[in-house]
This record gives sequence, C-alpha cells and structure tokens, in this order.
Amino acid sequence: MNALRHLDGFEPRHEGALLAYLRQSVLNRIRDLIRQAARRPKPVEMPVNMAVNDTSPLDAAIGAENAARYERALALLRDDDREAIILRLEMHYTYDELRVALDKSSEGAARIAVRRALERLAVQMASPTAL
Repeated sequence: MNALRHLDGFEPRHEGALLAYLRQSVLNRIRDLIRQAARRPKPVEMPVNMAVNDTSPLDAAIGAENAARYERALALLRDDDREAIILRLEMHYTYDELRVALDKSSEGAARIAVRRALERLAVQMASPTAL
C-alpha cells in the first residue's frame, strides 16, 4: 500500500518496471520488519503457577495502618452497608450483580446504596473510634 501511495513519483523506463518496483518495495518492507523484530526482545510468557511473595498492590498502597482503620470502621457499619461495600470494592460486583445480591429494585438503587454505605464508611473512618 505504501508503494502505491508513492506511485506518482514512479517513472517507468522499461517494460516490467512497475512489477520490479513493486517487488522491490515488498522486499524492502519485509527487510524492515525483520530488522524491527531483531531490535525488540522476544515476548516471554509468564508461567501460570508463578508465586508472588510480595504484598498486594492494594495492601502496599493503603498500608497496614489504613487497612486496620478500614476494617475497624467497616465492622461498625450495619450489615447491609458492610455487604454492599465488600461486594462492590473487594469482590468487584457490577451494579447489576449488586442489584440481585442486595435485593434492590434497579441498578440505580444498588448504586445509591453503595454510595450511601461508602459515605457512612468515610464518616466512620474519620471518627476517632476508627483510629
């Protein structure tokens, strides 16, 4: 396709010149691709059973102290608020899945329930009892 874009600058000087031009264009493109591949490292598959000994990114980001505050504040919430937060944040439920799990009438109602539960969690985490 690139060779055809530059066809307006091509000057045929003999019979078969266009075919030779296109053939050389394809060969040059193949050589370019081979050079590109040689410059890049070969992809390596990660083993499925590779063990990770590091802490999770969530634990590293939050830190042990903040995780403990989160757990204490979560324990102070009502059961339905705690369930909404855990299902959404920790188990990554969609709002449609939450609608069913929390027995809500719609996805919007599930979204509002999670938002309100998170607001109550934020209040609990900010209070001195969560420290």
